[in-house]
Amino acid sequence: MRLKPFTLKAALLLFSVSAIFSSGCGPDDPKEDALPPVDSTQTTILNVNGEIFSIPSPIQTAFLIKNSGAAYNKDILNPASKSSQYSTNFSKALNLGIYGADLGYVTIYDQTQDAIGYLNGAKKLADELGVSGAFDAKTLENFQKNLGNKDSMLAMVGVAYRSSDSYLKNNDRSDVSGLVLAGGWIESLYFATNVYKTKPNEDVKHRIAEQKSSLQSLIKLLTPFYSQPEYTEFIDNLNDLSTVFDGVEFQYKYEKPTTDADKKITTINSKTEVKITPEQIESISQKIKSIRAQVVG
Repeated sequence: MRLKPFTLKAALLLFSVSAIFSSGCGPDDPKEDALPPVDSTQTTILNVNGEIFSIPSPIQTAFLIKNSGAAYNKDILNPASKSSQYSTNFSKALNLGIYGADLGYVTIYDQTQDAIGYLNGAKKLADELGVSGAFDAKTLENFQKNLGNKDSMLAMVGVAYRSSDSYLKNNDRSDVSGLVLAGGWIESLYFATNVYKTKPNEDVKHRIAEQKSSLQSLIKLLTPFYSQPEYTEFIDNLNDLSTVFDGVEFQYKYEKPTTDADKKITTINSKTEVKITPEQIESISQKIKSIRAQVVG
């Protein structure tokens, strides 16, 4: 089975807020006004051969972590200086996803100097993978000018869509796309489990539990490449993590909606309760830490 090219498109859009793929015009370019806005904090929905997969954006998790009150922690990031250590396309694609999540994290925490390092690290890997033809000196300059402005960084998603569109229409790089998605997902879950250890929070706990279904989506996306040696061990590790998630349960609790006739507003009161134990979170934390260690080297 061969995944379709639009899978890569979804992957690149997911990380475009991290300045991995962009055009030569910045947010102040008048041409940008004509672009429809793209919200990089939204979950990415993939339609592959008629199957729908949902992968949360790393930016969602980064916002959630900051809103929990957790302090900025550079130690949980993969050092940008390591970008030169990755020699295979497999490791470059995974770490391009890792750096995408890292850059989103440092940007949300307004760490401008760190963001410059991750921007350069991501650019290096993207260049070597051949998926950033529009990433030139002018682009780098525009991103550096706006690194302290979260709104501008998010607005650049629209620019990234335009610049990568022609490439994506003419190239089938679905192997790269799945790995970029996987790298960002791994880093986001690693963030969440680390933060939960030091600052337990119900929203973060719920986000960790939600990754049960996202992991299943990633495994399905990568399985077509299982016969390739590098993928075999990686997918096996993801399957092991999926087994750890098996005990996580979601329970839907219905409550009657309330309606304000005057304001013509109906409020949905039903909730989904998560059943995940501290022991399960610890097991997930240890397994994702091990997988990530293999990825970042």
